[in-house]
Amino acid sequence: MISAEEFLVRHPVRMPDRTSVVGNRNDRAPDISDTSPRSARDASGGTGDDVMSESRDRGLPRRRATSFAARQAAPEDPSDADECREAALRLLDAAPRSSGALRERLLDKGYDGETVDAVIERLIEVNLLDDEYYARSAVRYCTERLMGARGAFMELLRKGVDRDAARRAVDEADARGVFEESAWELGRRYARKTEGMEPNRRRQRFWSAGGRKGHDPETLRRVAQELL
Repeated sequence: MISAEEFLVRHPVRMPDRTSVVGNRNDRAPDISDTSPRSARDASGGTGDDVMSESRDRGLPRRRATSFAARQAAPEDPSDADECREAALRLLDAAPRSSGALRERLLDKGYDGETVDAVIERLIEVNLLDDEYYARSAVRYCTERLMGARGAFMELLRKGVDRDAARRAVDEADARGVFEESAWELGRRYARKTEGMEPNRRRQRFWSAGGRKGHDPETLRRVAQELL
């Protein structure tokens, strides 16, 4: 049996290093502002989503999520009519579309032209696509925005409506006087907005707005003379 003094000589007691208690620099929790997948796994042993969630809680920037459209792969068979039809129905369920707009979207997804045309023709046959109805609805939307006949016609073409269908819908609305009323409502709004301004400036602002919305110049002139 040895004495306590001899034991301490043989087995000296080492004081704990300060860094070992509080954690040295390399052992500290890593900075989660770096949210790359590798750093996320190395940092926490979890996935990148775990780190993104923690970043949101701390108000730190997070990685931009990949859009659903970007994750979608091209169809395995571009001529698969069933798959093309399902894609068309999903698009129509998301928002009303003209046949032209729907065709463009399906082609963008990678389906071939003949398959797309066949699918669209079938959708028209079963009344799931109706360009005439869509055009009339689009004209109502345009008049709610106080657009004129020319502006509405250009908007329908932009939305993929057939030129003839767009012309019929616009002419029908024009015959009912809806674009005339839109011009007068636009004039009343600008009369209120520009009250107190110099008359030429009031008319200039109204004319600029009416021109951008595609109103007939003669109609704008009559409204300006009456209201401004």
